Amino acid sequence: MPYYLTTPIYYVNGKPHIGHAYTTCAADILVRHRRQRGDETFFLTGVDEHATKVYRVAEEQGLPVQEYVDQIAEVWRELAPRLNAEPDFFIRTSDEGHKRFVREFLQRIYDNGDVYEGVYSGLYCVGCEEFKSEDELIDGKCPIHGTVPERIEEKNYFFRLSAYQDRLLELYDARADFVLPEFRFNEARSFIAGGLQDFSISRAGQPWGIPLPWDESQVAYVWADALINYLSALTYARPGEDLRPEFWPGRHLMAKDILRFHCIYWPAMLLAAGYEVPKQIFVHGYLLLDDKKVSKSLGNVVDPLELIDVYGADPIRYWCARAVSFGQDGSASIDGIHERYERELGNDLGNLLSRTTAMIERYRDGRIWPRAGRNDELAAAVDEMRGGVERNLDRYDITGAIDAIWSLVRRLNRYVTDRAPWVLAKDESQAAELDAILYDLADGLRVVAIAVASYLPETAPRLLEALGQPLDLAWDGVAYGRLVPAERIGAAPPLFPRIDPPPALAAA
Repeated sequence: MPYYLTTPIYYVNGKPHIGHAYTTCAADILVRHRRQRGDETFFLTGVDEHATKVYRVAEEQGLPVQEYVDQIAEVWRELAPRLNAEPDFFIRTSDEGHKRFVREFLQRIYDNGDVYEGVYSGLYCVGCEEFKSEDELIDGKCPIHGTVPERIEEKNYFFRLSAYQDRLLELYDARADFVLPEFRFNEARSFIAGGLQDFSISRAGQPWGIPLPWDESQVAYVWADALINYLSALTYARPGEDLRPEFWPGRHLMAKDILRFHCIYWPAMLLAAGYEVPKQIFVHGYLLLDDKKVSKSLGNVVDPLELIDVYGADPIRYWCARAVSFGQDGSASIDGIHERYERELGNDLGNLLSRTTAMIERYRDGRIWPRAGRNDELAAAVDEMRGGVERNLDRYDITGAIDAIWSLVRRLNRYVTDRAPWVLAKDESQAAELDAILYDLADGLRVVAIAVASYLPETAPRLLEALGQPLDLAWDGVAYGRLVPAERIGAAPPLFPRIDPPPALAAA
């Protein structure tokens, strides 16, 4: 089954921060898992370059805007691989393929009679790249960026969003899982039911952007340009192929600050252009730092690349998934990252592997073979974990899924403590029982390795290799009793060596 998932495309007015890493890691976890289950997957991420704030940063740095975005885009391109994430395509809105498709898409809306010329007069927040009404402001300032919006009056082209109010309500009423979590669905539907206003899809007098095909004196409004990337990428990501028939409609993952654009504007634009709406949209909360939204404009960002230099990519991925219930706002701290690194990755998982392989080496000369009989209790625990991971990830609950995996990790640790193999090793009459316990531990770790591979893609193969197992991550392997006999198993080195807690890592 095709599975197409996107992150939002990120503004290039600064460097990546931990909030961008959060969304990218979550998306990669979901895509990797679906690939393990045999789906044909396509994972898209990239950067949004045609924003007013991007143009202004280039001006401040004294660079031609194209030169600026060419430089900074490479910094963003390295974010995913540094996080052990593997997008299939990295889109830039300055790509010729994207610009060509945007013009075609907007022309379709125009030809269908859903665009008209008018004058916009109102407030514009450059930080949000969004027009604001007075009642959205707090003390006259944007509630997200704390800045006073600029007053703009200019001739624009408008999209007839109001004409799609009834069709959007029908869509929401027919598909209760169109937007997740449920409270975000309710938020979007309430906004639609409250009445939709037409919105500007162009900007006048701005030199940076994609010229409208019917009036090249104006450029596409940044959101009218950016949202279309989810379709445009499929037309040129693989030269000579059009991936739309296979992968569209897709699924979108983003933070709550861009809910309105994705859950209301984007479906309406797709309907106007004659395309299917997305399959699903999942809206997650903010990643908070000291209870404030992580944001370049607020100056409280944490550089994910610096964190990777300290802990490695897999621990940062794990922390992103585990730190807070995915979908809700959550507070981030360096101390929390270090604690989970030591207590959960180092002790729960790393020590379990070290103890198991050391006992196999010491008590069975590094050999492991199928046990006599079956541990029905452990087999049931594996089945329960497998079902929990599938159910949770199918509803984008990456936190619930890793919780299910870690329940099995802790159960295996209790199994070691309860059965005390080191005691059985002293009694030859208990040899068969010792064999069974060592098999169960090795097989349980094999299952954990496959189940956790979407979260820890670098660590999972190391687990399998330490146990002498094939590097096969197919989801069918998450089942009890499939350990392959192995020899020359030695005590595994620490998966997550101890490190000193770093000072707070912050970058403006």
